Amino acid sequence: MTPNQLLRRGIAWASAAALVGIAYSTMIEPGWVDVTHVSLALPGLAPAFCGYRVVQLSDLHMGDWMNAARLDDVVRLVNKQSADLIAITGDFVTRRAVSHMRDLANGLSQLKASDGVVAVLGNHDHWSGAQAVRDVLAASGVCELANNFRTFHRNDAQLHIAGVDDIIAGCDRLDLLLARLPAAGAVILLAHEPDFADESAATGRFALQLSGHTHGGQIVAPLIGPLLLPALGRKYPSGHYQVGSMIQYTNRGVGVVSPFVRINCRPEVTVFDLHAQSICSCAPAR
Repeated sequence: MTPNQLLRRGIAWASAAALVGIAYSTMIEPGWVDVTHVSLALPGLAPAFCGYRVVQLSDLHMGDWMNAARLDDVVRLVNKQSADLIAITGDFVTRRAVSHMRDLANGLSQLKASDGVVAVLGNHDHWSGAQAVRDVLAASGVCELANNFRTFHRNDAQLHIAGVDDIIAGCDRLDLLLARLPAAGAVILLAHEPDFADESAATGRFALQLSGHTHGGQIVAPLIGPLLLPALGRKYPSGHYQVGSMIQYTNRGVGVVSPFVRINCRPEVTVFDLHAQSICSCAPAR
């Protein structure tokens, strides 16, 4: 084989590899949702809540890559997890919120959990039309936790699910939330931006913070990590962290923003099975 033939063959193979890579990153991995199971011994959790299941969904970004059919697939996957509670950590849309309300409402209204669905807004929700998103959440039966909380009971035991409104948008009021929270009972905090964990952990009141925002970086290079991360998402970009006495978990989201690719960073639905730090019996069969 002549040098020119070798060169042409090399170019052909490189072009084919590039096309395969583009197809994978745009057509396969963005829709290949990873259901991540996490068992957590939660500080302060009452034994009555042993086995309580929280399913986290984040960063839908409706109207970009995410459309009605893809959202329906995500909803079906979430509903298969038999959640006690579904928690959504913001960025329901990317832009022009009012353009996507019908599809968003149709999807969210199908979510099923025994204790319902709670959520906080993200920065894109505020930039795109927070009131429109709030209207859809209310119409879909989703409880927004804007600097507020809900309490769930198992006999005399309590578990509080709290949320702060978006930090980048300047709408968070941790001081108001802390003033409202009861003194007793473990608290799970929803906060869209994960790096808020430094502030929330410093209060000593929260056992777990659930966040999204980063999409895990969307493109993760071997040995290097995420190539591009947003503000307030650079310290805790993906997965499980210990921040003081608080656990921080950052979900990679199910949507994407431009560029609409994922490489080595599959979208994620997270299933948390909670346990008390004291000896706890096995979770009920599901």
